[in-house]
Amino acid sequence: MSANALIKADGKKYGGKYVATRSIRDRRVVSSGDDPSKVLSEAKAKGAGDPVIIYVPKRGMTYLF
Repeated sequence: MSANALIKADGKKYGGKYVATRSIRDRRVVSSGDDPSKVLSEAKAKGAGDPVIIYVPKRGMTYLF
Protein backbone atom coordinates (compact mmCIF):
# COMPACT_ATOMS: atom_id res chain seq x y z
CA MET A 1 0.00 0.00 0.00
CA SER A 2 1.45 3.35 -0.98
CA ALA A 3 1.20 6.49 1.13
CA ASN A 4 -1.62 7.73 -1.10
CA ALA A 5 -3.47 4.42 -0.75
CA LEU A 6 -3.08 4.59 3.03
CA ILE A 7 -4.51 8.11 3.04
CA LYS A 8 -7.48 7.03 0.94
CA ALA A 9 -8.12 3.75 2.78
CA ASP A 10 -7.54 4.82 6.37
CA GLY A 11 -7.63 8.61 6.24
CA LYS A 12 -10.30 8.84 8.92
CA LYS A 13 -8.41 6.54 11.24
CA TYR A 14 -4.94 8.05 10.75
CA GLY A 15 -5.74 11.62 9.63
CA GLY A 16 -3.48 14.14 11.35
CA LYS A 17 -1.17 11.42 12.68
CA TYR A 18 2.24 9.95 11.96
CA VAL A 19 2.14 6.33 10.88
CA ALA A 20 4.93 3.74 10.94
CA THR A 21 4.99 0.83 8.52
CA ARG A 22 7.31 -2.16 8.94
CA SER A 23 9.53 -1.18 5.99
CA ILE A 24 9.47 0.34 2.52
CA ARG A 25 8.30 -3.03 1.16
CA ASP A 26 6.18 -4.26 4.07
CA ARG A 27 3.62 -1.52 4.47
CA ARG A 28 1.64 -2.98 7.35
CA VAL A 29 1.01 -0.28 9.95
CA VAL A 30 2.71 -1.07 13.26
CA SER A 31 2.37 2.25 15.10
CA SER A 32 0.67 5.64 14.88
CA GLY A 33 0.48 8.81 16.91
CA ASP A 34 1.12 12.54 17.15
CA ASP A 35 4.86 12.40 17.90
CA PRO A 36 7.04 10.94 15.13
CA SER A 37 9.85 10.06 17.55
CA LYS A 38 7.50 8.04 19.74
CA VAL A 39 5.94 6.38 16.70
CA LEU A 40 9.41 5.35 15.50
CA SER A 41 10.43 4.03 18.92
CA GLU A 42 7.20 2.06 19.26
CA ALA A 43 7.60 0.56 15.78
CA LYS A 44 11.14 -0.58 16.58
CA ALA A 45 9.97 -2.01 19.92
CA LYS A 46 7.37 -4.03 18.00
CA GLY A 47 10.11 -5.57 15.85
CA ALA A 48 10.06 -3.36 12.77
CA GLY A 49 13.71 -3.44 11.74
CA ASP A 50 13.59 -0.60 9.22
CA PRO A 51 10.30 1.28 9.82
CA VAL A 52 9.07 4.03 7.52
CA ILE A 53 7.27 7.03 9.03
CA ILE A 54 4.73 9.03 7.04
CA TYR A 55 2.36 11.83 8.00
CA VAL A 56 -1.27 11.31 6.99
CA PRO A 57 -2.91 14.70 6.53
CA LYS A 58 -6.41 15.37 7.81
CA ARG A 59 -9.16 15.13 5.23
CA GLY A 60 -9.42 18.32 3.21
CA MET A 61 -5.97 19.50 4.30
CA THR A 62 -3.75 20.90 1.57
CA TYR A 63 -0.27 19.43 1.58
CA LEU A 64 2.85 19.62 -0.57
CA PHE A 65 5.42 16.92 -1.27
